[in-house]
Amino acid sequence: MIGYAFCGSFCTLAASLAELRALVARGFDVLPIMSFNVKALDTRFYRADDFYREVKDITGKEPVCTIEDAEPLGPKTKLDLLIICPCTGNTLAKLSAGITDTPVTMAAKAHLRGDRPLLIALSSNDAMSANMKNIATLLEKKNVYFVPMRQDDPKNKPHSLVSNLSYMPEAIDAALAGKQLAKLFC
Repeated sequence: MIGYAFCGSFCTLAASLAELRALVARGFDVLPIMSFNVKALDTRFYRADDFYREVKDITGKEPVCTIEDAEPLGPKTKLDLLIICPCTGNTLAKLSAGITDTPVTMAAKAHLRGDRPLLIALSSNDAMSANMKNIATLLEKKNVYFVPMRQDDPKNKPHSLVSNLSYMPEAIDAALAGKQLAKLFC
């Protein structure tokens, strides 16, 4: 089973849903996980209730939306892989610092303590400034991998990085094999 966690980079949720559909189409059993913000906030991109329902319809499972429900994802519910897509700069910083205060960070902590792979699909406006040190820290951690990233708007958002989701299938296969794709930036 694969865990698939959503964080609040709301402008990238549609692309993330496409990746979720592709995973299910590949035959993976997927358990969805949502940050507090994705579960609760209505935005110009999605109404929270509509997004929740769509994720549930795609996976056939109720999303994990509390810290309490995420905690067993390590010791009791063993995932083969946990994907965070999109992973915000805020969540990236928390993972780097070992902070566990959301369903997504708890799922990651619980999952990693079993030495299983975590795949991060970053979407952050401060990735090449405040969060670069967190990317570096996580690259050094065992079982943490990244989907290759690119600048999405170098002129208007010079510090922003977003994962190139066209690499997601290859990144999943590599993470399941315990490897980081050599092409980290594209």
